[in-house]
Amino acid sequence: MFNNDRNLTMSTHVKRKIAFALLMGIVTTGIISFTLVAINLGFSGAFIPTWLRSWAVAYLIVIPAILVISPRLQAQIDRVIV
Repeated sequence: MFNNDRNLTMSTHVKRKIAFALLMGIVTTGIISFTLVAINLGFSGAFIPTWLRSWAVAYLIVIPAILVISPRLQAQIDRVIV
């Protein structure tokens, strides 16, 4: 029984981390891509399509990076801050 509860908890923990990464990726890539496209292109007629394309590319890059880098970075932080 205990082992089954632990597996359920671990599964929920992993799901929460993945959901957080996906949502945080949407927010951060949206803000950063919006800002950089606005600075570099300005608010011209091409702004929205360029921003959406940039956002999509950034999102596809950042989600795997978050999922791969985050656990390693967290482990390093845990070692430094006791």
